[in-house]
Amino acid sequence: MTKITTRTVEYPADGLAMIGHLALPAGVDRRPAVLLGPEGMGLSDVERRRADALAELGYVALAFDLHGGRYLGDPEEMLARCMPLLADPDRMRGIGHAALDVLRAEPRTDPDRIATVGYGTGGAVGLELGRGGVNLRAIGTVNALTTGRPGEAARIRCPVWAGVGSEDPIMPPAQRNAFTAEMQAAGVDWRLAVYGGALHAFHHPPVDHPVVPGVGYHRQHAQRAWRDVVDLLAECLPVTEDPGA
Repeated sequence: MTKITTRTVEYPADGLAMIGHLALPAGVDRRPAVLLGPEGMGLSDVERRRADALAELGYVALAFDLHGGRYLGDPEEMLARCMPLLADPDRMRGIGHAALDVLRAEPRTDPDRIATVGYGTGGAVGLELGRGGVNLRAIGTVNALTTGRPGEAARIRCPVWAGVGSEDPIMPPAQRNAFTAEMQAAGVDWRLAVYGGALHAFHHPPVDHPVVPGVGYHRQHAQRAWRDVVDLLAECLPVTEDPGA
């Protein structure tokens, strides 16, 4: 395990003062980078630890903010903010681009080697960056089988990996089918992993506040989904890649 450094980064987006978490691997050289998006509740220690874990693997990682430094533990408040956001691709792209600018400005980041990994609303933001034509090496999502505006998925220029629980009532089979049909029609290199018996947000450890119906932690599948994310990055954004290649 390599020594990492972390720091808080502040930046404007969506009319808010966002507060992200940047994790840097050991060394001074440029490294591939990952933009990490949180569930609809917002940035928490769960995503900060994931960014740290990615830095330990050799990536520059930025866990971005959704709510101006707030964590929305009240389900009604979370839905009141996230549902309009999820219905507005331009707002999602604005949040994503603001965080991406911070990540690209970090001297340790190789700006030509960036991937996004996101959960729930944060995963939808990553998909919208792809649909907006951003040059990414990979897009990984869990619980984010959102569909975009017609035809825009054709602008995705990298592999897309998506994970979902088989019993997720928020991302039911009809939503899965719509998402995969969009990816297939656009000619995207896509994969869908369905984790048997898992609910929505199965990757997220239990929280000490109310949650929306259909949410539940599944420890084994959470571990599997993380390994699948790491494998995606190893395939599409290897740390050992020669930047001059």
